[in-house]
Amino acid sequence: MAELIKINENGIFIALKITDDGKARLLYMGLNELDDEQLPAGNAYSLVQVKTADYGYEDHHGAKHISAGFSERLRYVSHSDTRSADGKQRIFSVTQQADDVYVTSYLVFYSGIAAVRSYTTVENRSEKDITIEYISSFNLYGISAGGEGEWDKKCNISIPHNTWLGEAQWYKHSVSELGLSKVGWSTIKPLIKSSTGTFAADEFLPVGYFENESAGTYIMWQIENNGSWMWEVGDEANELYLLLSGPCQDTAGWWKTLHNGESFESVPAAVSFSANGFDGTLAEMTKYRRAIRRPNRDNEDLSVIFNDYMNCLGGDPTTEKLFPLVDAASKSGCEYFCIDCGWYSDGGWWTGVGEWMPSGARFPGGIQEPLNYIRSKGMVPGLWLEIEVMGIHCPLADKLPDDWFFIRHGKRVIDHGRYQLDFSNPDVRAYATGVIDRLVCEYGVGYIKMDYNIEAGIGTECGSDSFGDGLLRHNRAYIAWLDEIFAKYPELIIECCSSGAMRATYALLSRHSIQSSSDQTDYLKNAVVAAASSAGICPEQCAVWAYPLRDADVENVAMNMVNAILVRIHQSGHLAEISPEGFDMVSEGISVYKQIRGDIKTALPFYPTGMPHFSDDWFSFALDCEDKIYLAVWRLDGGDDTFEIPFKDISIKNAECIYPVSLETKYSYNENILSVSLKNRTARLFKIEK
Repeated sequence: MAELIKINENGIFIALKITDDGKARLLYMGLNELDDEQLPAGNAYSLVQVKTADYGYEDHHGAKHISAGFSERLRYVSHSDTRSADGKQRIFSVTQQADDVYVTSYLVFYSGIAAVRSYTTVENRSEKDITIEYISSFNLYGISAGGEGEWDKKCNISIPHNTWLGEAQWYKHSVSELGLSKVGWSTIKPLIKSSTGTFAADEFLPVGYFENESAGTYIMWQIENNGSWMWEVGDEANELYLLLSGPCQDTAGWWKTLHNGESFESVPAAVSFSANGFDGTLAEMTKYRRAIRRPNRDNEDLSVIFNDYMNCLGGDPTTEKLFPLVDAASKSGCEYFCIDCGWYSDGGWWTGVGEWMPSGARFPGGIQEPLNYIRSKGMVPGLWLEIEVMGIHCPLADKLPDDWFFIRHGKRVIDHGRYQLDFSNPDVRAYATGVIDRLVCEYGVGYIKMDYNIEAGIGTECGSDSFGDGLLRHNRAYIAWLDEIFAKYPELIIECCSSGAMRATYALLSRHSIQSSSDQTDYLKNAVVAAASSAGICPEQCAVWAYPLRDADVENVAMNMVNAILVRIHQSGHLAEISPEGFDMVSEGISVYKQIRGDIKTALPFYPTGMPHFSDDWFSFALDCEDKIYLAVWRLDGGDDTFEIPFKDISIKNAECIYPVSLETKYSYNENILSVSLKNRTARLFKIEK
């Protein structure tokens, strides 16, 4: 007997139909609460897509992953609708089965947030093995519905391109520009963006945005895996669908065989909804990212970190070089001081890392001498690590069995002179824990910059059904290990870094309190990355370098500081050697940051002049703090001398430049527009009262 199940939570309306033949069909998900007669009468699709080795697809599909045959065989068993004890979560689940294989789709809602987290579990209760080749974490048909015109004329997708030194570059395209055209009832060409391997964000952030301006519907999504992932938009039955997933056979060499009694859980994904465009969906996604994050002191305090690497010591620390830097960092107002790479080797170290013992040549009095000196200056000491790799010339590597490492075709995987450690091996996790124990308990370290600089590829064959299965097992084991470390040392800050933001994913950022946004050394290009990064990383987690050069003039220093003040300051540069005026500009910037950081941790990022790009002459980035707005404005080279920043639906009561106050700034404002005049290669920070 048919049944209609409705959910209305945080403004998200969902209609699920159980058909007469027992199939669970998703009719609608969005912000408009529809009456029964407004719901789609047909063309509804399965709540989940599961492709197995013994069932193909039920339709002409090409590279699409919709209409998987096993999914079409599933029949409704039950559903549940529960709330957590504290009332902050609502968990809705639907269980279906075919051949004694039970598939459960989960939708998790968080109080007051227009976003839903989604994942799928598969449990094999049959006597036969079942091999999964694709499983969706989220499946929504009809994202193009509503409004005037065909979907290839009215719908756009924004894609966040990512690369080393050039992170967070969002580009908006019509779906037709991306190759999707309405040429019939259905086609076989999807738009697929994916990542395969251990650099989860080396080409794209695992995030995307869809808009149907004609209907006023806007959707943002993210996939939460620190390895392979995929999202897919395609057309079916005259509308577009959205599929989100972790690794699959086609793009990442993943398949998983479940024996009797075994189960598998998909990679989680999240989708946010808004009627207020990109900024609206980003606001809801930012709230969601905070809701799933491990509670920690660092995201409450937003401490200022000095790191000696960027445009400074560059991986060549010694006691002699560190002492004047420590003095200057303390004087400027920094609260943590991290000694970056090189501390464990007398000279070149790239292919020799893995033992993590301090260099006697660099620190004749021992590593504790500079660490104690940092402490004596009122700062918490930190060290750099790359715990997931071991150099091919590390003395320890030849003594260890192969099952410590990624293995393909019977050989250890080598990338850029390193082996990839396999954290699904308990001995590897024990070794890694021992390193952390030594740094924390013996050296007194309170901050670890956890870097990762190789691409270990599709995965490992060791103990796995497929290469992709081996990678996912490692990914999950590494996260579980992180959870254990944070439980053991709750005050320890572990920065997530991977050649900058090559692993900026909320699989990791739901654990780590802080993420490196880039390795970019040019402060002008870094300004663009810094401004754009809060679309993928919560501002209070987004570490941005401020690194004035030795001969920097005050405007250079000011831009470096503006780059970082609205997020997390990662101070660097030769602070002991820059001009007194430059040093004062750094200190002023840190002082302003400390005055406003209490607002940053709950502020919602938005982009009044659109997403920044490297080709822009002017750009801006803002934080909405309810009664006020903090706004950063940059001018690089060219363009008009005056830049107008519009604030739609916001009336400006007052506006003032709060940094730098000692340099000339020309600006004016009316009801909802701030006009700023700047010279080339300058930046300013404003406080706007609503």
